[in-house]
Amino acid sequence: MRIQSWCAGLIIGFMCLGAAMAQTAPSLDKSSGGSVPALSLSKGQAYPVRTIRLIAHSSPGGTSDILGRLMAHKLTEALGQQVVVENRAGASGIIGVDVAAKSTPDGYTLLITQTSIAINPSMFAKLPYNAMRDFAPITQLVAAPNVLVVHPSVPATSVKGFIALAKAKPGSLVNGSPGQGTSPHLSAELFKIMAGIKLDHVQYKGAGQAVLSLLAGEVPVMFTTPPTAMPYLKAGRLRPLGVTTTTRIEALPDVPAISEAGVPGYESVQWFGMLVPAGTPRLIIDRLHQELTRGLRAPDMKERLNSLGLDGVGSTPEEFAAYIRSETEKWAKVIKAMGIKAE
Repeated sequence: MRIQSWCAGLIIGFMCLGAAMAQTAPSLDKSSGGSVPALSLSKGQAYPVRTIRLIAHSSPGGTSDILGRLMAHKLTEALGQQVVVENRAGASGIIGVDVAAKSTPDGYTLLITQTSIAINPSMFAKLPYNAMRDFAPITQLVAAPNVLVVHPSVPATSVKGFIALAKAKPGSLVNGSPGQGTSPHLSAELFKIMAGIKLDHVQYKGAGQAVLSLLAGEVPVMFTTPPTAMPYLKAGRLRPLGVTTTTRIEALPDVPAISEAGVPGYESVQWFGMLVPAGTPRLIIDRLHQELTRGLRAPDMKERLNSLGLDGVGSTPEEFAAYIRSETEKWAKVIKAMGIKAE
């Protein structure tokens, strides 16, 4: 996720890791030589020979779940073995990440993750895993905006109208999110600060549950990704007010960027990518990278991602490792500057 305007100077770059390509996978942790010993796998050994599980640390209906199922289908076709999505939502994604971190590094457990894996180390004093030590990256899959949506009962049809309503009735509007410190939550926090409004926060166990609460009118407003919101926007059950990129997106051409609609300089973009437990053989990582990036380049996948408002990336394992480290450092500074603490 990128955040600009008043906190643009907090974003810093990091150098890519040098990885031992033959025997070890790229590691996020630089404290022990930059790599974790991998399980052995000879070039003649078959992979895969059984079902692969793909853990999504979101509830059904969230973007990780939607994107995970799209990629699982592509991997199933390419690898000749079933790739099954397993939802492990809750605790701002911590539950699912922990399950993946503690799995055997044999290529039969994948984790589709998102910006929150770089945010949580600064949000929570203690985590049951160390993301930098316990995972090896495969590729960044996509970059995605969030979209500000409201329940139809909210008497605001624009960003400016929403801000005016929030200022006229301080504390009357409540934002639902998939969890404390998630990208939608921090998108709302930045919006609140830059717009100068009060917006209370209620967290749920994943985007799917948060959206259900929004549809029921239990919370009036939410920042979420286009894939999660799109079915309800098309059905008229939710109203979009603005997207968090600096320009409009092709999937929602009639929805303005928040920065053009009332909050100049506002931007908040999140990302999704694929990891495996640290120690997974490099040969397996290379095979998975090959098939995932090939799947992202497929015309049908490009069309589907575009319809969901997602931009395909397909970075190398080393590029993704460097990106996650830079995101983790960036968010540590942003969260401190915002004064956000875990609830």
